[in-house]
Amino acid sequence: MLRILHDTHIDFIRLWKWAAGLMGVFIVPALVLIPLLGFNYSIEFTGGTALRLKFKQAPNLADVRATLSERGVSGAEILSFGGPDELIVRAQQSEQIAAQEAGATTVVNQIRAALDARFGPDSYEVLGTDAVSPRIGSELRGQATIALLIAFALTLIYLAWRFEWRFSVAAVLATVHDIIATLAFMKYMNLEISVFVVGAILTVIGYSMNDKVVVFDRVRENLKSAKKESLYELLNRSVNETLPRTVMTGSTTLACLLALLIFGGEVIRPFAWIMTFGIVIGTFSSIYVAAPILLWIERKFPRGEGGKTHISASQARAEPKAERKERPSPALR
Repeated sequence: MLRILHDTHIDFIRLWKWAAGLMGVFIVPALVLIPLLGFNYSIEFTGGTALRLKFKQAPNLADVRATLSERGVSGAEILSFGGPDELIVRAQQSEQIAAQEAGATTVVNQIRAALDARFGPDSYEVLGTDAVSPRIGSELRGQATIALLIAFALTLIYLAWRFEWRFSVAAVLATVHDIIATLAFMKYMNLEISVFVVGAILTVIGYSMNDKVVVFDRVRENLKSAKKESLYELLNRSVNETLPRTVMTGSTTLACLLALLIFGGEVIRPFAWIMTFGIVIGTFSSIYVAAPILLWIERKFPRGEGGKTHISASQARAEPKAERKERPSPALR
């Protein structure tokens, strides 16, 4: 059986300060840009017009999208439904959202004029039009926020039940880091927030938390057998032992996402981008965020015999290796 990165002894936690500095450079500018500029929202969240069309011959989605963009209908979502000859065109015109009735009529006329010029007025028929009001979009934004909060709350409860509060706090804080980093990535990539994107963020939460559960589960197993090993060394060993599984899982998932990025089209591509980044940042935080946070928590709130805490990362590097091996690791069970 092929085993990748088997029996490694990499001191990951030693580099946590460099990792924190790198993430600070990545996240801080986005924390300034997001309040100032905000995000772009899709029609589901802002309101707009949905037009259902049936073509005599199945059109090329890229041609339809390019035609609408050239005629001033930019950022339209074009989806196939039923068959390749049936399309849904979703468009929004921000300056006319407040007057939704007039806005819907104007956008429909723009879309039909663009399609008439490119494909001919007899090449398709309009099956129906729908207007999504800004009020409905506001409700969806609230529901999406509630869904994210519920995901965090349930995860915190599950980890506290399966492990112990130290593990759950470290895992949740690391996952919060992942979500903030993902929002920063979305801002830099100028990705529009849609239902697909909300689904991707929820999936990133699940994937990130699962990766941390794998690492912490190995930490818990190693704590049962650890005798004269510091928590610093035990965390490093646990990360190294789960590294083959992390690499194999992440690489196979990234291969699928790469296919979506190349062949998935404009609608699914934001989902694939967020998932790709989420896998990378989730793996990163399991090593350089979750483990150092757990080490810090145990140092501040020790459970060792006689009230002694585990040694910190800096102390572990400063002490001679022979002396470190003599320091016992209390159970975090």
